[in-house]
Amino acid sequence: MMQKKGSLGRGLGSLIPTFDSKKNQEGSERRVAASGNEMLNVSIDKISPNPKQPRESFSHEEMEELISSIKEHGVLQPLILTPKDDGYEIIAGERRWRASKAAGLRAVPALVRSVKEQEKLEISLIENIQRQNLSPIEEAKAYKRLMDEFNLTQEEVAKKMGKSRPQVANFIRLLALPLEVQEAVAAGELPYTQARTLLALDSPRARMKLFRKIIKEKLTVRDTEKKVAPRAKIEVKRDLAITDKEERLRDALGTKVSIKKRGQSGQIMIEFYSDEELGEIVDRISE
Repeated sequence: MMQKKGSLGRGLGSLIPTFDSKKNQEGSERRVAASGNEMLNVSIDKISPNPKQPRESFSHEEMEELISSIKEHGVLQPLILTPKDDGYEIIAGERRWRASKAAGLRAVPALVRSVKEQEKLEISLIENIQRQNLSPIEEAKAYKRLMDEFNLTQEEVAKKMGKSRPQVANFIRLLALPLEVQEAVAAGELPYTQARTLLALDSPRARMKLFRKIIKEKLTVRDTEKKVAPRAKIEVKRDLAITDKEERLRDALGTKVSIKKRGQSGQIMIEFYSDEELGEIVDRISE
């Protein structure tokens, strides 16, 4: 397992110093400042996007606003780049790069760092999360990628992102929803809270049926919860002691746990959404 020192989840402020935007218009590539990192004016043509950028779509309206801002004020926040071949690859700042190209800039301010593949994804993910640029599905996929590609646990991802483990787990669970539902969440047609409510239903068919009802009838989150509640009546009537035990197990394992009691016996059902999560749950139980 790859080990990294420190947590990037505390923010990008220390990685991104301020920059005099009025000097950004020149095409020359030159060092502007140095404080342990290299700050350059980098030619637009030497920059390529990161193929592992967590963000999958860019709003046309947002881009137009950013283009107008850059035309008037320049690029106020430098990109973060890493050397690649004869140029540079974007770690963070793809929107600024795209908008700068559209605004006709020949060069942009950039902080140039040599980083490993894992750190590329971490920095890009953190920047997008802090600017609230990612949809819940994009965020979920990025967390999952950190786990799958770099053999990180949910807890390790949570620490790096400055989030709690249950928060990361809840995002990743969205990937268990039918693809059509995921697309609606990514497009902003279905709020994150309603998507999470759908996960209370057991089957993909039931989730799709309620999802279509939400869209057709424009149901609110409260309406959706009411639709789900009748299917969970047995839980509502259950012994509070059982509910408490379920919650304690959920906190300990970071996933949904159901206890079905029949007299003095019963079953404990633990849900998982990937092989990685299954392994992690087994490790926690085995400790």
